[in-house]
Amino acid sequence: MAADEPRSPAAGPPAPQPAAQPTSGSSGGAGGRRTAVVTGASSGIGAATARRLAADGFDVVLAARREDRLRALAEEVGGRAVVCDVTDDASVAALAREVGECAVLVANAGGAVGVDAVVDADVEEWRWMYEVNVLGVLRVVKALMPALVASGAGHVVVMSSTAGHVVYEGGGGYTAAKHGTTALAGTLRLELLGRPVRVSEIAPGMVATDEFSTNRFRGDADAAAKVYEGVAAPLVAEDVADCVSWVVTRPPHVDVDLLVVRPLAQAAQHRVHREG
Repeated sequence: MAADEPRSPAAGPPAPQPAAQPTSGSSGGAGGRRTAVVTGASSGIGAATARRLAADGFDVVLAARREDRLRALAEEVGGRAVVCDVTDDASVAALAREVGECAVLVANAGGAVGVDAVVDADVEEWRWMYEVNVLGVLRVVKALMPALVASGAGHVVVMSSTAGHVVYEGGGGYTAAKHGTTALAGTLRLELLGRPVRVSEIAPGMVATDEFSTNRFRGDADAAAKVYEGVAAPLVAEDVADCVSWVVTRPPHVDVDLLVVRPLAQAAQHRVHREG
């Protein structure tokens, strides 16, 4: 999975309803469209999600740290760019003020750095991964929840990972952080019971993006390329964005709690078919 790049240290059953349309609901963006906020929107899954939701008819607010890339993409999709660092309280508060009304939050910003064994771990790298993957989600959820509730049909989509459900050697820091992300999403869903906000977790497996693995290997492009070596068709960012689109356009009474998505070549975290 990839998001904004690391920096250093949701008397019988109800009748079927049509799929929720982004132009409906009380949280109106431009021209009455529903507003969707995507964090980590300057690259990877975040950028693909911003493009897809804009195509779906949402008024998209793109949030990330890299202003040049963010503003270029916002212009491309007809969205709004807000420079935001999810590890900074004041920056997230400013995002909430800028956004105003909000119906969908895609808490996508995250990342991994390092592949060291636990006993060799860099504590500051672990601290950063927890800060962005867990506390970053916490900050944006807290800041935007009043608007999500006020929309009457809010939706929080937490971008987790299969690493939030299993562990593997060399992934202690990332799996610990993503397990935290998964726990946050599940707890939030319980606590929002009875309120008009859905909570969905999307957990991608192997996704080939421009930056995720390179960042994880601290800039070593050759090491990053080996992750996907021999894999005929890993997922790409647009595959995950398609999942986000499907989840947020279900009828308001339908909450997709957890969507796990992997490429056909990956049966499990350790089971990947490689050709050649």
